[in-house]
Amino acid sequence: MTAPSTAFLTDHYELTMLASALRDGTADRPCVFELFARRLPTGRRYGVVAGTGRFLDALADFRFGDEELAKLEASDVVDRATLDWLANYRFSGDIVGYPEGELYFPGSPVMTVTASFGEGVLLETLALSILNHDSAVASAAARMSSAANGRRLIEMGSRRTHEEAAVASARCAYLAGFTSTSNLEAGRRYGIPTGGTCAHAFTLLHDSEEDAFRAQVDALGVGTTLLVDTYDISRGIERAVRVAGPKLGAVRIDSGDLGVLARQAREQLDDLGARETKIVVSGDLDEYSIAALRAEPVDAYGVGTSLVTGSGAPTAGMVYKLVEVDGRPVAKRSSHKESRGGRKAALRRYKATGTALEEVVYHVDGPTPERHDHDREMQIPLVRAGQVVPDLPTLDDGRQRLRQALVSVPWEGLALSGGEPVIPTVFA
Repeated sequence: MTAPSTAFLTDHYELTMLASALRDGTADRPCVFELFARRLPTGRRYGVVAGTGRFLDALADFRFGDEELAKLEASDVVDRATLDWLANYRFSGDIVGYPEGELYFPGSPVMTVTASFGEGVLLETLALSILNHDSAVASAAARMSSAANGRRLIEMGSRRTHEEAAVASARCAYLAGFTSTSNLEAGRRYGIPTGGTCAHAFTLLHDSEEDAFRAQVDALGVGTTLLVDTYDISRGIERAVRVAGPKLGAVRIDSGDLGVLARQAREQLDDLGARETKIVVSGDLDEYSIAALRAEPVDAYGVGTSLVTGSGAPTAGMVYKLVEVDGRPVAKRSSHKESRGGRKAALRRYKATGTALEEVVYHVDGPTPERHDHDREMQIPLVRAGQVVPDLPTLDDGRQRLRQALVSVPWEGLALSGGEPVIPTVFA
């Protein structure tokens, strides 16, 4: 079965720019485009690169087949010459970028596309829509992971966003350290562990809470998680242990003052002999409420709405700008939207102890910054001559990379209070 084309996941004006460039002969001019963020969302001190893998998957299916060409022709979007050009479109350029799970800062060249104008401009919307969403969600998820301080995090935001955004968000959450997702499609596509038990509706279906618990335990075993706040939480816990016994896997509390309720639940479970039974909390959690629960006897957090919406920053604010034409730097100069011309690369400077000091962004064709012993180049090859580079880092590699990256930044950068980027960007 042929994968559906991703070519229409773009803006109308990408095609009209292409048509105009083909008409005046500029479509073949060698160009460099850069994807970067001018600034981080307000109060954020770092960003997390995510979505690169999804972009490369989408690039492979960025083709204008008969159906797409017929639609463009019927809508009179472009002329015949452009339709003929699109029929043969295959990206043949080069792409380098930051690997997934890496941190980025203002001005970091997260992705660099080197191609003809025609080939490169068509990728603008595709790249931005994927990386802006995924990097925003991963950045929020990383803050939640830091706040959880090693406790389990469960992604459960599928019902709070678009169905495809739910799958992408689950992937971002896993990249950022979440242990599982409720989304089965994310499990199928990306191998992410999935989990889930029952909602309040299941309890309400039964004539009594005890009947509901018994049915769930009979089906799923005593290691299951019972939702105990449909009625009275203390009675729910008592019934849960009575049905499942002291080996009950966990109880979940989805409402109320979670800190107080978790303390009460822990004391009650211990008194009932269920000392190993875990406590899972959920219900409109974000990084701040997770941090506030750090001192409480909570074993796992279920996070939904705040995760899939980037916890107040639903986009990373990245842009995709033309920075070089025919080897000549070009730059936008309009007020508040300036860009720096010329192709750039970046290195991150570290202390001997491994603590990051600064992000050095430099022109590839300019003077090379003085190298220090612990500098590290940030970009890796992603696509060469139109072909995805083999053996790129995996999603699990990205999880490990992010874990290491967060350890490398000064400790104050992991605090949830607002401030400037945790390390400065220096333009060499």
